[in-house]
Amino acid sequence: MYKLAKQQTLALITLPLLVFCCTLAVLAQKRPTNRTGSHSVRPRPTMSAADRSLVEEAMGVVCTEGKLDPKGSTPIDDMQARPSLPVQSSEALAGAQRAERLLPVAKDLVINALRQLVTDYGFQKSPAYATRLQRAIARVQTVKKVRPDMESRDNASVFLTHPHTITFGTIFLAGLPSDEGMISVLAHELMHIADGDNDLLYALVRAIAVKASSLTGLEIRGQRSEELACDLVGAMAVRSYVAGTPSYEPLPRRLSRSLEHNCVDLDEGDEDHLSPRTTVRVLLSLNSSLVRELIYGRDERPATRQTPQ
Repeated sequence: MYKLAKQQTLALITLPLLVFCCTLAVLAQKRPTNRTGSHSVRPRPTMSAADRSLVEEAMGVVCTEGKLDPKGSTPIDDMQARPSLPVQSSEALAGAQRAERLLPVAKDLVINALRQLVTDYGFQKSPAYATRLQRAIARVQTVKKVRPDMESRDNASVFLTHPHTITFGTIFLAGLPSDEGMISVLAHELMHIADGDNDLLYALVRAIAVKASSLTGLEIRGQRSEELACDLVGAMAVRSYVAGTPSYEPLPRRLSRSLEHNCVDLDEGDEDHLSPRTTVRVLLSLNSSLVRELIYGRDERPATRQTPQ
């Protein structure tokens, strides 16, 4: 899984000042919660049974391709079980070179995805949000470097106080042998940088989470909302990359590479992340075109068969 790393500064303060600051923090909370009374309310799923069935079928395509594809991404739980990999190992070096090569491409794809999401979720007519979007795009454009790190193992992360570098664990670099798989992770981290430490894109992130919650019946909020938005941008970036780089490889295989690292056997989430398989299910629920491309190899439903008279 990807972790968003934030640097913290420790300071000594007196007890009266601590109490005063805590009081101000409570009064200044700006984000509403999804609570009525004393309990959270889980939304009812709005997807039809037929659409849910298609999502499950598309998930099957993703995970099957992950096993058959020579360039398939290693599942996250498999990565976690592997021994640490030196930065100078051939696998880590190859992954780092791939990430450096694809970073400029991923930046452009993320910027396009953000513009598309702003339109899709109805923020394009807001001058205030246009300003926020431009600031987010500027942050993406400042990213210049990928740094391999043995200690990060199977994670990728960004330090928002120094948002010019994406740190990749060497196991992660080795576990993403395709351009599509690497772009999905680069785009995920670039979305973290776009949002920044002041939540520039909070309204968009929240809108995505609300829609996902409505479709699936899951309660998605807090850091899980941001992680989901980052994963969505990653999937969108790969879909655009595949569309712009024709290949003899089957379309479902190339698209699957953006998601198949989530095809785990040990499917566990945490407070900040949905479980890997749930992440795939939610992403596909948000993107019916991707579902059709995975199942049918094109963005359209199969023609209706007519019985001969």
